[in-house]
Amino acid sequence: MRHHIHLLSVAGLLVVSAAPQAWANKSLTVTSDAFQANQAIPSEYTCDGAQQTPPLSWSGVPGEAKSIAILVEDPDAPKGTFAHWIVTNIPPHETSLSANGSLPQGAVAAKNDKGATGYAAPCPPSGTHHYHFRVYALDRTIPQPASRAAFMKEIKGHVLAQGDLVGTYSRSR
Repeated sequence: MRHHIHLLSVAGLLVVSAAPQAWANKSLTVTSDAFQANQAIPSEYTCDGAQQTPPLSWSGVPGEAKSIAILVEDPDAPKGTFAHWIVTNIPPHETSLSANGSLPQGAVAAKNDKGATGYAAPCPPSGTHHYHFRVYALDRTIPQPASRAAFMKEIKGHVLAQGDLVGTYSRSR
């Protein structure tokens, strides 16, 4: 944890205190009504079902947050981490997105690694994959990123808090 050193003069005495920085990375709690942490994502939220976004909720957003961003990615993809969903500029007072819900005013979806804007439902070619639903509280809004790499560059140094909910999925053949 980074610290600020505060020097205060109190009645002629020098008082030194180390207070955590306001932007020290804190944790968000991320949950879904559709699946529990490290459990299977129901097929309705995958390519074997309706391909809708699962409901997502988060708590613990710092008061100084200016926006919320979401990144859903699969590190088990054959060609490396695959971005399934990138959403930026969710208002900081929002604490959830409903299943297949529309985004709140001001929020924007970016292109996923399929090249389409919006949610690319989990569809692993083989085996069980782990899908990370990452939620970030940011100290600013960011422009709509062109890619996962651009998203990561935009949020670097601006994350006040973050949380991760992992769901798994394997296709039945």
